[in-house]
Amino acid sequence: MATICSDAFVFFGATGDLAYKKIFPALQAMIKRDGFDLPVIGVARAGWTLEQMRERARDSLDKNGGIDADAFAKLSARLQYIDGDYNDPATFARLKQALGSAQRPIHYLAIPPSLFGVVVQGLAKAGCANDARVIVEKPFGRDLASAQALDQTLHDVFPETSVFRIDHYLGKEAVQNLLYFRFANTFLEPIWNRNYVDSVQITMAEDFGVQGRGSF
Repeated sequence: MATICSDAFVFFGATGDLAYKKIFPALQAMIKRDGFDLPVIGVARAGWTLEQMRERARDSLDKNGGIDADAFAKLSARLQYIDGDYNDPATFARLKQALGSAQRPIHYLAIPPSLFGVVVQGLAKAGCANDARVIVEKPFGRDLASAQALDQTLHDVFPETSVFRIDHYLGKEAVQNLLYFRFANTFLEPIWNRNYVDSVQITMAEDFGVQGRGSF
């Protein structure tokens, strides 16, 4: 079966922490390595201009891996920015216009899970979800019931084959290492269980605060 590639990259939460630390460096790396040449459209509600978005991208790369002059020039040329409220249909109308002739965009939701429904419904109503894909990256629910509710929200608009989930909390390597440490060590496995262990506490120390993400 032939692979059908996306022809535009849209990321919501373009002014946020995740975009700053991960998405911009990843985009530059793909341009440098693979010749990534899709339109890149950032969407946020920060009251910014396109030039401010480009400066944000430059600062992101400077602080997270360094700037490659050629790759950044290409990224900057492809970058578009839409500023608007996610509850406003006009925001998605502008996105539809910015997508132009793109037929298979991929939408990256780097936003709190509480906004997933608002955004995917806005995409659907504006005609931006047809033949599109969606990536969601945040903790995917608090428990089974809330995860199933989020699934239903996405499936109201996107088929399962077009939904990609990244839970960067549950997927942390340190958590996976705990499983190996317990079950691969025969002297620990028989005793490291609820009968002998009262609690397990995990601390992840960061060198930055909760600026801009405190409410989340």
